[in-house]
Amino acid sequence: MTFGEIKCKDVINISDGKRLGKPIDIVLGEAGGRAWAEAIVVPGQCGFPRFLRQEKEGCAIPWERIRRIGDDVILVDADPACFT
Repeated sequence: MTFGEIKCKDVINISDGKRLGKPIDIVLGEAGGRAWAEAIVVPGQCGFPRFLRQEKEGCAIPWERIRRIGDDVILVDADPACFT
C-alpha cells in the first residue's frame, strides 16, 4: 500500500468514534538499510490547548495503535484526551 492510498482514508478513533481526519504524513524508522512506518500523522496536535496550536502541526499515532486499515477508513485505538 502506498502513502497516496493511505492519505485518502479517514482515520477513526475506535475508543470514542471520532473522525481524526486524513493522514497528512508518515513517520519512518530506519535501521540496517531497511525502512518501516513507525506512525501516521493526522491534523491537530496532541495535548495542547487550541489557542497554543499551530494549524500545520499534526499528531503522530504509533503504528502499533492502528487496529485495521480498510477500504475507506483506518481504525486506530488512541487516547481521546490527546485530541481535545
